[in-house]
Amino acid sequence: MKVASSALQAWTEKLSTVGKCPNCGSSNFSVFHQVRSVPVHSCLLLDNQGEARAFPRGEIRLALCESCDFIFNAAYDPAMRNYSSGYEEQQSFSPRFSAFARELAADLIDRYQLKRKKILEIGCGKGDFLALLCELGGNEGIGIDPACDPGRIGWSAKGSLKFIQDYYSEEYASLEADLVCCRHTLEHIPGTREFLSMVRRAVGNRRNTTVFFEVPDVGRVLREIAFWDIYYEHTSYFTLASLARLFESCGFSVLRAARGFDNQYLLLDAQPGSNPSSAQAPELDPEYTRQDVAHFVKDYANKMNWWRHFLQEGEDGRKRMAIWGSSSKCVSFLTTLEIGDEIEVVVDINPYRHGKFLAGCGHQIRPPEFLRDYRPDIVILMNPIYREEIGRHLEQLGLAPRIVSV
Repeated sequence: MKVASSALQAWTEKLSTVGKCPNCGSSNFSVFHQVRSVPVHSCLLLDNQGEARAFPRGEIRLALCESCDFIFNAAYDPAMRNYSSGYEEQQSFSPRFSAFARELAADLIDRYQLKRKKILEIGCGKGDFLALLCELGGNEGIGIDPACDPGRIGWSAKGSLKFIQDYYSEEYASLEADLVCCRHTLEHIPGTREFLSMVRRAVGNRRNTTVFFEVPDVGRVLREIAFWDIYYEHTSYFTLASLARLFESCGFSVLRAARGFDNQYLLLDAQPGSNPSSAQAPELDPEYTRQDVAHFVKDYANKMNWWRHFLQEGEDGRKRMAIWGSSSKCVSFLTTLEIGDEIEVVVDINPYRHGKFLAGCGHQIRPPEFLRDYRPDIVILMNPIYREEIGRHLEQLGLAPRIVSV
């Protein structure tokens, strides 16, 4: 999801000329992690291998703000972004992810009495979650995203849904809603404070309007040294502390700051107000972030070397290796490790990805059924939360490879 071009241009100029923290405006930040030459998009799929390998590249320089403990890519160039209908981020083909989304939607409906109400989703993707909120609560929904595709929604009552193929901007401030939802979008936005301030202005004096944001938890990424979760599209990286602090600085009162999806995501509910956060937790202490950064820096090389050794052993032993999961984690894993022929096959359950090529590395995405003939010795899972689901799928294919999760 991307903001309107006029706003994007303004933020680009600010970031390139001022060099300030997007969350608090401080110039006091330090770079602690650098990766050169990474694809500027990982969910934008290509039609042929040549185009994929020649895909534009950028640089990652993760910086920690010493004033607010926010983490961001100091080398990010918003002008490189190209979110369009070819951007394929849909995860709902997984039963595990679909169950999480349904539980989350039901919880929001129950928590904030969202029955026959109006829902606005910023960065709605293909519209799956918005459809759930409307289906389960009898609500009306508007989704805004340049990559949305109304034809992908299978729900029969989709007449209560409206989609706008655009970037959210001040142009849509007049759209009133009882819930403003924004999932896995804020991490793609470089001017986080400007963007959230724009949302706050749009909410105005409607005190009963709730906003719900969901983003990845960078604390987990740092603690697990999950380098595959660091990629160019994610320019902003949040902890509970930095996310709650951002919302409060923009005029919101935080109602809930929690983790979900096996502690991979941060969930935050807020309403207009200036009251101190009622969602206090030990993890909101910014010192946690600095400790996690120090751990990441100390052990990053060891993690990289472990994977290089593992892949080299597999290649030396003539093991057939495949990756299950072709989204951003996969692209980052392959390109950061500079993997070539060591891994020949990448599979995914999303049918809209089949036959396409991954940016940067150029691997073609196959359906899981491809493995029946390929018969891999090792399958690398790009997210351990799907291990049980994928294990059953492999059994149904008559396969019993060694399963290794990142």
